[in-house]
Amino acid sequence: MSDDTIRLATVGRILRRRWRLLAVLTVLGALVGYGASVLFPPRYTASASVLLPGQWEERELLTQVDIATSSSVTDRVAGKLGWRGVDGAELRDRVGATAADGNIIKISGTAETPERAQLLADQVAQQFVAFAAQIAGDGGDPDAATGAEELRQKVLETNRRITDLADAADPGQTVESVQARTTLEKLRTSLEEAMTKLEQADPAAGRAGLVVMGPAARPTEEAPPTRTQFIAAGALLFLLLSVVGHLAAARMDRRLRTEDEIAAALRAPLLGTLDVPTGRRPDGSGGLGPRARLRRLLGADTRWDLPVPRESGDEAGRRIRCRRVCARLRERLPIPRRLLVVVPDGDEIARRAAGQLVTEAKGDPVLRVVAVPVDRPMVPDRETETGALLVLSAGDWTAAELAGLAEACADGGHEVVGVVVAGPVLGRPARTGGRLPDDATLALAVPGQVTGGSV
Repeated sequence: MSDDTIRLATVGRILRRRWRLLAVLTVLGALVGYGASVLFPPRYTASASVLLPGQWEERELLTQVDIATSSSVTDRVAGKLGWRGVDGAELRDRVGATAADGNIIKISGTAETPERAQLLADQVAQQFVAFAAQIAGDGGDPDAATGAEELRQKVLETNRRITDLADAADPGQTVESVQARTTLEKLRTSLEEAMTKLEQADPAAGRAGLVVMGPAARPTEEAPPTRTQFIAAGALLFLLLSVVGHLAAARMDRRLRTEDEIAAALRAPLLGTLDVPTGRRPDGSGGLGPRARLRRLLGADTRWDLPVPRESGDEAGRRIRCRRVCARLRERLPIPRRLLVVVPDGDEIARRAAGQLVTEAKGDPVLRVVAVPVDRPMVPDRETETGALLVLSAGDWTAAELAGLAEACADGGHEVVGVVVAGPVLGRPARTGGRLPDDATLALAVPGQVTGGSV
């Protein structure tokens, strides 16, 4: 797992084998999300629309959006609302504006209640329209308005004067009279065109005032993030963190999982693999305490990153495997064949496998089983044994721990003649498979009880 690419099958295996634990953590995340929603009061958002008549370019619309959320507008809104402890600077964080299709500015206001949100959006829209009108000159410069009106009056008077001159001209059909009337009509047309162009060039005249398109609708739902979203986000976050935690732990795990890796770490030949029938707990970690029961309830009592134990075969097949390992030992050991069987302390699967070997060996070779602590390995000194056989299960020990066992065997004067890997299979263990015969020797190698040994 540490060097493999993470695949969807790996995530699926986590979900299948750890679904109880993941479900509990997801519920815990939902509770945390609910607690976070309590710290943030609900907010409501109302929207009002302002129509900008005429032709507007995109950059001009963006300018109007900035004006709608400027401090000049929010300060006016704060003065009109008169909310205690709320000024224009705070309202800027609650007000938003966007440009929509059709020259429409959508103004939104967020507050603690639907009524306040509606009132805030309406006030911002009204103050924005008033401020924009002032900027455009609709009521901010009386002299400019008076000058434009005087210019229109002069144009009308000039048109009447031209009409009078045309009527007073010689009504005859002479060339001079026709040319005079034609010149006056051209002058009238040019004057009207100039006045039209002047009105079109005046932005205040070409664009009517901004219009608020009705009051804002009172919101009926909370603005995001809602309490439901907080709960869903907390549950999803805890679920993702749980899966990522499982993957990270598997990446950092250095325990060896295959027979070839174990043999290479011990620098000893692999003599075979043994099947150990087991019940619901293939890891052999047993326990009846509250912590063990909780782990069993959550499904965390078994390894998810190891293959699912296959179904146990018949008793005859398992005994044949043991006999073949014993036969290989007889070929490798000189007479008399005495061997020290080293089992890591706490490895229940390996201990049962050693018991099977002792049962099937029937005294040839003579096997002496010792359980050695992995953290401080110490093996009894060599007496009549001709070597050491390491029996252990896969997926429980690192290369450094196995190297420590091999060094402890060398310090005790034992040559490692081979390694046997034990694996759990589903089924009930046979009565004779997990117990040692009466003539077998079982010793526990711990510091202080073994004399003459070395660490």
